[in-house]
Amino acid sequence: MTSFPRDIKPVVRLFMQTRSKELLLGAGLSAATVTAGIALLGLSGWFITATALAGLSVTVAATFDVFAPSASIRFLAILRTAARYGERLTTHNATLAVLAALRERLFRGWASAGAARALLNRPARLLFRLTADIDALDSLYLRVLVPAAVAVGTALVASVTLGLMHPLFGVLFGLCLVLVGLGLPLAAGRLALKHARRRTYGIETIRSRTIDLVAGQTDLLMANRLAAQQQAIAAADAYTASADDRLNRIETGVSFGFGLVSTALLVAALLISATLMQTGTITAPIAALGVLVAFAATEPFAALRRGAMEFGRTMLAAKRIAPRLSAVQADFTPTAPAHELAFALQNVAVAHDAAALPALWDVTLELRRGEHMALVGSSGAGKSTLLSLLAGELPLASGMAVALDATLLTQRTELFQDTLRGNLVLAAPDADDDRLRDALAAAGLIADVDALPSGLDTPLGEGGMGLSGGQSRRLALARLFLRDTPLWLLDEPTEGLDGRTARDVLHRLALKAEGRALVIATHIRREAALADLIAVIDGGRITEVSRRGEAAFEKTLGRLRPD
Repeated sequence: MTSFPRDIKPVVRLFMQTRSKELLLGAGLSAATVTAGIALLGLSGWFITATALAGLSVTVAATFDVFAPSASIRFLAILRTAARYGERLTTHNATLAVLAALRERLFRGWASAGAARALLNRPARLLFRLTADIDALDSLYLRVLVPAAVAVGTALVASVTLGLMHPLFGVLFGLCLVLVGLGLPLAAGRLALKHARRRTYGIETIRSRTIDLVAGQTDLLMANRLAAQQQAIAAADAYTASADDRLNRIETGVSFGFGLVSTALLVAALLISATLMQTGTITAPIAALGVLVAFAATEPFAALRRGAMEFGRTMLAAKRIAPRLSAVQADFTPTAPAHELAFALQNVAVAHDAAALPALWDVTLELRRGEHMALVGSSGAGKSTLLSLLAGELPLASGMAVALDATLLTQRTELFQDTLRGNLVLAAPDADDDRLRDALAAAGLIADVDALPSGLDTPLGEGGMGLSGGQSRRLALARLFLRDTPLWLLDEPTEGLDGRTARDVLHRLALKAEGRALVIATHIRREAALADLIAVIDGGRITEVSRRGEAAFEKTLGRLRPD
């Protein structure tokens, strides 16, 4: 609990930066709704009682004004209805807009260089942060901040109203209402904090284990671990159900407590009003007004019950999201090199998180603009790490690195469950159909796309399902062609393709890369044959650099895996 202000501050700041006027308006409308409801109930009680008493005397009945109170009651009823509608519309619209902005900010943050790599092996965590954790934050405004502010305001209004009947009555009622009305939710929130967190962890575990079961069922079956994974899911479900049960018990206790307190306050208000009426301090209609105001004033505090139950989940979500909101995003992008160079590395060292040894060390290498380089070496030698460094996805541990703006095509073809157009415009959001078709034609995929009934609007399944391996790679290549950067970085671009498709892809790549700097990490001869230079990397160090026409170049090329 000691970190509560620190955890919640970035979230509240984002709320206010995004829709501050709507959020404040929603809180004001919520207060107006409750105030109008209290006034309506109190005035109605006064009017009914006063009318009944006026009917006992013909003289009083003839002079009693029924129009002003009835008009006021009608006005308050309309005001309460309109304020309630406006409050729901405003608060929910503002909250959803804030959550959308928060989700976008987190997505962009996790798509940045360092964060994306850190979460690569735990996608379930990213999914949970972007869905459940952000959804939990709607309780912060709707069920905690607004109800608490409205409840305190209501207590103040009730205290002033009852204080006009008798000052001590108003002060004591207001103090009791605030102390008990806020004390119960706070106590319930502290009791529910641990169980709400357990429930959140349980749901996250269920989701993660279920994803593992669905995505890895073949591997689990081969390892004879399918039943064990199902049992693990059942255990997480039982853990979550236990936390739910404890939360339900606490909520039941809070509901009973609120009922008891409301009854006690109402009885006290009734007795005090009756005493004041007997002593002649107030009239019977005023006594009825006071009792009904006291009754209505307890209602907003009961609304805090739900917020108390959600408090632990909300605070946990804020704690996990706040560091990403307040952290300064690291910029790993190398600065631009001298005019004639595409990149230059000088005594560079790079280390992965938690790695005992650096992935690259003492690397000195450069490439001129328009030249093509093949980066060769065994698996784990550091080829992909070097490409990630040039792409700005990894920070330097030491040394100097400068590079042009680069686009990286990784080994895996990352396609999404979207249309062909949607997958292409990720690389160029402003590209029109002509430009998209030119890129597809350059990648050798335009004939396949034209043969599809919906063309560019053809939907793809998860991971690009619906396309063959060669078509998926060509689509990724078309996306690369849409990125008009002076430096292209390719990590084994034709791995897994048949020889004919691979040679066609490389031919098209060579045509589009004309005049552009190109680095291909490879261990295949056909890919390295595009290069003007070959750099050999071993154990994170550059051991040899040779240029086309030199004997070392042909010797290194001959050692690579044939087509």
